Amino acid sequence: MGALEGVRVVDFSKFLPGPYCTWLLADMGADVIRIENPREIAKQAKAFGWDKLSDAERKVLRETDILARNKRSVMLDIGDEKAQEAIKALVATADIVVEDYRPGVLEGIGLGYEALKAVKPDIIYVSLTLCGQTGPYRDKPGHDPIALAITGVLSRIGENPDAPSFSGIPAADVVTGTHAAFATLAAFIERQRTGQGRHVDVAMSDCSMSLLVNVLSRHADLSTIPPRGSRRADSGLWRTKDGSYICTTDMEPRFWRTFCETVGRPDFIESQHDVSRRGEIRAELDKVFASRARDEWLQILEAAGTQYAPVNEIPEALADPHLRARGMVMEIPGTSGRTVRQIGQPVRLDEETSIRNLGHAPGTDTEEVLSELGLAREMIDQLMYKGA
Repeated sequence: MGALEGVRVVDFSKFLPGPYCTWLLADMGADVIRIENPREIAKQAKAFGWDKLSDAERKVLRETDILARNKRSVMLDIGDEKAQEAIKALVATADIVVEDYRPGVLEGIGLGYEALKAVKPDIIYVSLTLCGQTGPYRDKPGHDPIALAITGVLSRIGENPDAPSFSGIPAADVVTGTHAAFATLAAFIERQRTGQGRHVDVAMSDCSMSLLVNVLSRHADLSTIPPRGSRRADSGLWRTKDGSYICTTDMEPRFWRTFCETVGRPDFIESQHDVSRRGEIRAELDKVFASRARDEWLQILEAAGTQYAPVNEIPEALADPHLRARGMVMEIPGTSGRTVRQIGQPVRLDEETSIRNLGHAPGTDTEEVLSELGLAREMIDQLMYKGA
């Protein structure tokens, strides 16, 4: 039994932050039912080139989608009156609704918070948007980099002092999905005390600002924030003789001392915080690390007990013995007999991630879910046809 077993979530979300939030809830045992709009599925397929794949290929792709696992999929045209009747019947059985449409969109078709609150007075309705339900940017469209750009986070990304760069990972999406799951459970616990639901407003721009907590905490005077690309001498990414990289973070004085002694430069120990020597020290350390292959350095640094790690490429990370021992890399049989790679749940109450099902193709569970609601067979048949 998962910690959230018995909790039902109706999930309208399409983009990464929403599905990430409901993935966390689903992996913890919640019954997450995705409401997938045929028009949104078609738009997404065109955006990513999936419209050129066969049905079988798209099914395989959905099974590979980590954020789709442990969820059921219902295909409904949310603008259709009969579909809305079914959705409201489903919401009446639910605890939580999660959606990521732009502000006012679901409200405009009768599926906003007030409309669903009338169906289920204590419903927790979670809205994830770029800039929230209020404020001058309320209606602004955009994805992950826009949230990072607005909040100043993008200005900190990259090593080039002359220009920022994309991060290469969906930082705003993931931090927003994580915060949304936290907010959802906070509202759920509050409801247990008060009996009241609420509309939870989660903005990617708000969540992205949390990524500045370290910078702002250490620099009350904004003029003292170091420019992008300026790193301390006691931390670095070092290219080795074989073209690989090692990351070191020996910021504590005792680790810095051991590091300097290990690489044969004890003369750098007293200059750890000498800003004027950073360029010189880094240049010398570049030469030191370029003198040996990565594996040789890993053995040396391990024996010394310094803070280091190889900069793993993704295939190396998937084979890493620690990540595998922690259950963060999993191979699951797919319906076609192939092996589907998944990552483990990042926070677990039990020792193992529970995968009840891989991602279901859109609409796979429509008949099952609608039948559970006790809808008339004729209505189910109509909705199945319209959702196809």
